[in-house]
Amino acid sequence: MATFFLVIIYMAFISLGLPDSLLGVSWSLMQSELGAHFETAGLLFMTIAGGTIISSFASGVVLKRFGTGIVTFFSCLMTAGALLGFYFAPSLFWLFICAIPLGLGAGAVDSGLNNYVATHYKAHHMSWLHCFWGVGATLGPVIMAQFISGQHSWRNGYLAIAGLQFALVVILFFTLPLWNKVRGNSIVNSTNETENTDDGLYAADAKNRKPLQIRGVKLALISFLFYCGAESTMGLWGSSFLVNVKELSVDAAAKWVSMYYGGITIGRFITGFITLKISNRMLIRVGQIIALAGAAFLLLPLPSTFSLVGFIMVGLGLAPIFPCMLHETPTRFGQEHSQTIMGYQMAVAYTGSTFLPPLLGFIAAHSTIGIFPFVIAGFIAIMLLGSEKLNIKLNRNNLLIVKKKNSTVI
Repeated sequence: MATFFLVIIYMAFISLGLPDSLLGVSWSLMQSELGAHFETAGLLFMTIAGGTIISSFASGVVLKRFGTGIVTFFSCLMTAGALLGFYFAPSLFWLFICAIPLGLGAGAVDSGLNNYVATHYKAHHMSWLHCFWGVGATLGPVIMAQFISGQHSWRNGYLAIAGLQFALVVILFFTLPLWNKVRGNSIVNSTNETENTDDGLYAADAKNRKPLQIRGVKLALISFLFYCGAESTMGLWGSSFLVNVKELSVDAAAKWVSMYYGGITIGRFITGFITLKISNRMLIRVGQIIALAGAAFLLLPLPSTFSLVGFIMVGLGLAPIFPCMLHETPTRFGQEHSQTIMGYQMAVAYTGSTFLPPLLGFIAAHSTIGIFPFVIAGFIAIMLLGSEKLNIKLNRNNLLIVKKKNSTVI
């Protein structure tokens, strides 16, 4: 039953990724049909992201009140309805209205499923979970492209994705009773990690504190902010850097940016097997070092081939970081607060992906896109510094608790 249930969770994450890249693929048609300005796509994207940030912050309270199964069901129903609304939208105003539930639903599903897997399954499942998000994010544009090329219709593309979402809603409805059963039978993963600290000790120390007052939470949030800033900035401005600075063709640049995303997806699939032997903490550290080395290839005045290698290295390096940081949440901060802190982490992550890439665009517009590799290297370096400082704090905190416990026993 646990395996069957995992398949459902993976399907939910595929559906989470499906709408994420639809707007960018379909906007050229939508813009002309609705008579919108080019930059309106950015406002729509920020509306969706705003809803996601809000629901992520609120997810801790909502999930504790209703449970992960109910929240996932209603959130998927909300996103399916929003995508159907995009199909019927008669004007730009209705697109903005539908963008709100699309963002709200995505944030709740993301936070809820991440915490559920982090709490009840081992680390390799978290890596594969985010690999399946990549599958959805890749399939979405493929499905939309079929309708655009075959029927010259973006609306039918949204209708098809909405149909897939509604199919998942039906499956989630009939499997609602499984959530509590699987939760009762699952083995909490923190006792099986190679290098994990004692979750019980840290949870006892943090029990009476508010989530943001727990030692290390703010450092974890910094790591999430700059991880998503680096990942999204690479995807948004990487092609412009390769075309304008490295003088590649637009087609070649697009191919290498897609390989960057492929590196993240494939890297997460491989990471799932590696977590069976290596701890989350080590994978996070190694991934950050590889990503920083890839950014160095972009920085140095080397032939364009080295920049292409740098893109793939950054993708492969980033691959294990996000799922491993998420999976460490209950171990780092205790299961009592993990759902609330998970929501904070997802909200800050979406904040990074929403605001940091446009910040680079604004600065580059007044200077040069040549600052791109410096910004990427800076984001990764700040993330690495925050992560390592967090490890030091957690180790020091657990040593103090162990000493206190031993002194009490004596």
